[in-house]
Amino acid sequence: MSSNFDKFQKRRLISSYFSVVLSVFLVLFLLGVLGLFIINSKKLADDFKEKIAMTVFFKNEANDSVIKAFSTELKRAPFAKSFVYVSKEKAAKEHTDIIGEDFLTFLGENPLLNSYDIHLKADYVVKDSITKIETSLRKNTMVSDIVYDKQLVNLVNDNIKKVSMWILIVSGFLTVIAVLLINSSLRLSIHSNRFIIKTMQMVGATKSFIRKPFVMRSIKLGLIGAGLAIVALIGLLIYVDTNYPGLGILDDKALIGLVLLAVLGIGVLITWLSTHFATQRFLNLRTDDLY
Repeated sequence: MSSNFDKFQKRRLISSYFSVVLSVFLVLFLLGVLGLFIINSKKLADDFKEKIAMTVFFKNEANDSVIKAFSTELKRAPFAKSFVYVSKEKAAKEHTDIIGEDFLTFLGENPLLNSYDIHLKADYVVKDSITKIETSLRKNTMVSDIVYDKQLVNLVNDNIKKVSMWILIVSGFLTVIAVLLINSSLRLSIHSNRFIIKTMQMVGATKSFIRKPFVMRSIKLGLIGAGLAIVALIGLLIYVDTNYPGLGILDDKALIGLVLLAVLGIGVLITWLSTHFATQRFLNLRTDDLY
C-alpha cells in the first residue's frame, strides 16, 4: 500500500515539475519570438525606407564636370547610402524595354534628362530631413528637378509609429501573462508541499532554510525551461535564415545574443521571485489555514 502511495506521489511530483517547465518554456519562447521580431522589425523597416529613391534630374546644360562634382558631393554626404548615375541614353533604353517600342524614332530626339538615383539612409527618410536634403540639393543651379514619392515616405513613417506602439503594448501584455502563468504553476507546485513546509517550521527550521531548497529547485526548472526555449529560438532562426536568406536575420548576432540572454535571465528571475513569495505565503499561514 505504501509502495503504491509513493508511486502516486512520485508521479504527481513529476507531473508538477513537467507543468512548470512547460509553462516556462512556452511563455519564454513566445517572449523570445517577440523580442527577435522587435529587433528585426527595425531592420525590415529601415530596409524598406532605403529602397525609396530620390531622383535628381540635371539640365541639358550640365556638362561632365558638373556631373562628376555632384558625384563627389554625394560621396561625402552623410545622408546618401548609395547612388547611381543614369544617363539620358540609359534612361531611354530602359523606357524602350518597358514599353516595347523605340519612342525616339517618333520624337526624333531624346527628351529625357541625365539623373542620379539616390537611396537615402533610413534615419533621413523622414519628412523634415528629406525636405532639408531636397532644399539643399536644389541650390545647385544645374539641377532641373527632384522627384521622390512624398506620400510613400509619410505613409511608411506613420505606419512604423503605429506598429511600434502596438508592439510595445503586446510586449507588455505578454510579459504580464508570462509572470502570471509561471507564478501560477509554481504556486501550485509549492501548494502540494505546504504540509512539509509547515512541519519543518514547527520543528524549528528558519524561513530561509525552508525556502532555499524550493527556490533552488524552481531555479533549476526555470533554467531547463529557458534552455529549451533558447534551443527552440535558435532552431527557428536557422529555419528562417535558411528559407529566407534575404532577410539577413542572423546578421545582428549581438542583439540576438542579448535576446537569448534576456530569455535565460527572465526564466531565472520569475521562477526565483514566484517561489520566494509562494513559500513565504505558506510560512506565514497558521496551521489551521493549510486545510
